[in-house]
Amino acid sequence: MPAIMLEPLVRATLLEDLGRAGDITTDAIVDADQRSRLRLVARKAGVLAGLDLARLAFTLVDPAIQFVPHLRDGARLEPGREIAALSGPARGILTAERTALNFLCHLSGVASATAEIADAIRPYGARVTCTRKTMPGMRAVQKYAVRVGGGSNHRYGLDDAMLIKDNHVALAGGIRQAVTRARAAAGHLVKIELEVDTLAQLEEALSLGVEAVLLDNMSLDELRQAVAMAKGRAITEASGGVTPDTAPAIAATGVDLIAIGWITHSARVLDIGLDV
Repeated sequence: MPAIMLEPLVRATLLEDLGRAGDITTDAIVDADQRSRLRLVARKAGVLAGLDLARLAFTLVDPAIQFVPHLRDGARLEPGREIAALSGPARGILTAERTALNFLCHLSGVASATAEIADAIRPYGARVTCTRKTMPGMRAVQKYAVRVGGGSNHRYGLDDAMLIKDNHVALAGGIRQAVTRARAAAGHLVKIELEVDTLAQLEEALSLGVEAVLLDNMSLDELRQAVAMAKGRAITEASGGVTPDTAPAIAATGVDLIAIGWITHSARVLDIGLDV
């Protein structure tokens, strides 16, 4: 992503950390003219993501800091692998350390979780996709990390496409009413996806010509039937209770996409350290 898109997020995060008086610990202990060399090192296996945000964290604090990456986002990491080398004013490096690592560890965790699912379902042709279940203010970079990990992005926001969910259907008075209203309001480039819980709902959805169907919490047998019904008529997306263990069986039903919320909102961070 271009730095101009990332800088506001990194700047705001640094300002949150610096508070009103800056890094009082480092300023008290480290000489203003002291220089140092450090390196970013992976401590766990995973997939790297967020390198540009880490670089910005250091250089926004002090432009004199030299950040030399040895890898690119998407690289597969093993414990002990050096990711980047830093040199320059020691105060600036230590002040930016936590912000840089917060971005790098979290986004690498998202990419790693995505890659685990993507690798598991690759033989079946399905793709893993994220949702709008993202951390406030982090959606763009979390969705970027999903792509780095080999996944696809669902909607970025409420205005990308129409996703008619159960509450929309209930308030509209039924599937037909909801889809009819959505179709009347949608522009010619706006796709409509409908969430369905049963095969009967799916049949009604297909008769109305929606572009995609979200198959919510269906059994494997129901998913297989749903794929057969929708073949050539709509994109199929499975969701609900997906884990690395269950994903291959879900993918084997023939669905096009598997939607997972936890890869963004609950992914475990990947341990990366800054060593002198």
